[in-house]
Amino acid sequence: MKRTIVLRRALLTGATLSALLLATAACTDDDMAGMDHGGRSPNATASESAHASAGAVNDADVMFAQMMIPHHRQAVEMADLAPTRANDAELKDLAAKIKAAQDPEISTMTGWLTGWGKPTAAPEGHAMPGMGTPMPGMSAAETGIPGMAGMASEEQMNKLKADMGSEFDKLFAQMMIAHHKGAIDMAKTEQTDGSNAEAKALAATIEADQAAEVQTLQRILDRL
Repeated sequence: MKRTIVLRRALLTGATLSALLLATAACTDDDMAGMDHGGRSPNATASESAHASAGAVNDADVMFAQMMIPHHRQAVEMADLAPTRANDAELKDLAAKIKAAQDPEISTMTGWLTGWGKPTAAPEGHAMPGMGTPMPGMSAAETGIPGMAGMASEEQMNKLKADMGSEFDKLFAQMMIAHHKGAIDMAKTEQTDGSNAEAKALAATIEADQAAEVQTLQRILDRL
């Protein structure tokens, strides 16, 4: 009799344990139902969706990066001439700042285009909507990049490379003012038409920084 009671108790204990295990498993399954296949909660998914939206890219973003890269490269090329050809100390200092700012921005925009799966060069014949006109006295064709506002022609670059001292200083200031104004036009267009948050933020920085540099360049030019 005692043996039968003990056996029954053992069976009941086992059944209770099984029920508890099944309930635990059910809770685990319910918890997992609130997760996506990557093990993320609904809140994490919503957060990632918001991030994806902030990183959305449209044609204006792509064109901005594709056009600003060669634009920056020419500014850096001009700035590289200043240490050995310029006479004005303030102009030399500003040229160094231009190079220090625009070199990293070239790398940033190149990285964006690669990440977006887009070519780093704009298709031939494309121009950024809303851009201004090329440098005074120069046709769009002379820039080598139609519609690229402020870009210096090969002839102008050759003259800058040949000048020294105060002549270099004057031409550099004139060319960089026009160059910066072209970049400002492009940056304004990106802020209006672009979609990518990072690209628009960079465009705002370019507009503000280069507008300040235009004022400095004009002050230098006025006293040369």
